[in-house]
Amino acid sequence: MVSEAHPVLVERSALVRADTATVHALIDNFHHWQQWSPYEGLDPGLQRTYTGPDAGVGASYSWSGNRKAGAGTMTITESIPERIVLDLAFTKPLKNRNVTAFLLEPVADGTRVTWRMSGKQNKLFALIGKVFSMDKLVGPDFEKGLRQLAAVAEKA
Repeated sequence: MVSEAHPVLVERSALVRADTATVHALIDNFHHWQQWSPYEGLDPGLQRTYTGPDAGVGASYSWSGNRKAGAGTMTITESIPERIVLDLAFTKPLKNRNVTAFLLEPVADGTRVTWRMSGKQNKLFALIGKVFSMDKLVGPDFEKGLRQLAAVAEKA
């Protein structure tokens, strides 16, 4: 039996050939996530609720869907030109809370975007982690999301 929470860190980076302000705007406003999030399409009937400001600190997005999409809430807790930080709370199928950050670094060809999720796995997630690596489960989603973010930002 697992008796304590275990740390988790999943991180992926990609070059987006767009300026930092363009990339920031796509991440900082949850209404734009439907254009690039790797989790869109998991449930065509997904219910979305937006509260707070449209963008920036206090903006919040809740979703509820099928077994694949699950349910939860994301709230922006920090938004500065080089970083957006979210509180990510899953409620279904399993309860867990993580911090998600998008780090934006201006580079010669555009913006280096790093998508990072960190936190502590609860007991059930830790048990699952003994069989399935969280990095291997979530990392490919981050890679897909970064590719899709780049595609949208580069057309803007």
